[in-house]
Amino acid sequence: MKSALFSKYNQAKESVIGRCKHVIIEEQDDVVEVIDLDKEEIVKDDINDSGSSSIEVIELVEDEREHIMEAQQIVAKYRELDQKWTSELTNGKTLESLSMNQGLDAINVDVPLHKKLQQESDEKHDLSLRRLRFDIKLLETKLALHQHARPAKKKEDVANDPFRPLTKEEVKMVDNAFSYSNWSKVLAAHENSNITITGEVLQCLRPRAWLNDEVINVYLELLKERETREPKKFLKCHFFNTFFYKKLISGKTGYDYNLVRRWTTQKKLGYGLLECDKIFVPIHKEVHWCLAVINKKEEKFQYLDSLGGVDKKVLRFLAKYITDEVKDKTGKNIDVSSWEQEFVTDLPNQENWYDCGMFMIKYADFYSRDIGLCFNQEHMPYFRLRTAKEILKLRAN
Repeated sequence: MKSALFSKYNQAKESVIGRCKHVIIEEQDDVVEVIDLDKEEIVKDDINDSGSSSIEVIELVEDEREHIMEAQQIVAKYRELDQKWTSELTNGKTLESLSMNQGLDAINVDVPLHKKLQQESDEKHDLSLRRLRFDIKLLETKLALHQHARPAKKKEDVANDPFRPLTKEEVKMVDNAFSYSNWSKVLAAHENSNITITGEVLQCLRPRAWLNDEVINVYLELLKERETREPKKFLKCHFFNTFFYKKLISGKTGYDYNLVRRWTTQKKLGYGLLECDKIFVPIHKEVHWCLAVINKKEEKFQYLDSLGGVDKKVLRFLAKYITDEVKDKTGKNIDVSSWEQEFVTDLPNQENWYDCGMFMIKYADFYSRDIGLCFNQEHMPYFRLRTAKEILKLRAN
């Protein structure tokens, strides 16, 4: 019985401590310090109690400082429980002593010594069990308090974020941009890539139109900037533009690494290409867009074609490219012969002759989020509007 209670006590204790990691609430010399380990900020509150120093650990959701006050309230509750625990144990011990003494007085002096000792042992055992029960109850109450007061984590709904509806104002902004009166106007400009989007260029995002290089390339730039702003939300990726693969294979004999060797210097990118989890390469086949991926995270080369096509040559050239890139940038040799070459079949397919470009950039969008390709042909009209909206936001920067 005692062993079972000890086990339950330890489980309850580990459950409390295991849920805590970001904020330490430290009580010492009648002062409570709430220390956010990420922000290194300390909030102090006087506590009038003479209890011994102790440390309680409470998890707070990262970046939510307003909940520190809630943590302090939990501390007060914990101290109240501790006082109750001390009081009950003290009273319990006193009653136990009285009971013990009364029991001894009532015992005949002729009772054998071993029976007296057995009685004392049983009573001490009962007191120990009582303490264990209360310890377990105390920890369970603290855990319940913590779970009740702890704010729910802001769980980003990753699956719904790519489908967030446009506001009426955003729809109106896109409709106005599509107006032919804006045909020759510069509606957006991306400084780093030196890409300008005129009303004429933006027309490719209207229904039933093929995407052009400018829109695809500026969108891929936006995907990279999105990752830079929120690195914890997205994989570390690199997005080559639509001209990279054409250049890579435009040597006299086809593949020529030297033609693109300078595209990926640390100075040019601001980061190392080899640090990336995934490297996206748009592939243009005259009248059709596909996507190739150098997936370092999973050690595979992937090919995604919304019409179900296969091109082994593309993956073979990219395998050679990453080998040459590692050798050039680090002086080391990398063996990718064991990497899988995957022609992805479990993917949404286009059901018309004009949405291949939209499918290609959305493959890159969803893969960089590290989520499944949970969209289909019906989402394309929405994706066109959303892409236009995201590009048009550049004019406000």
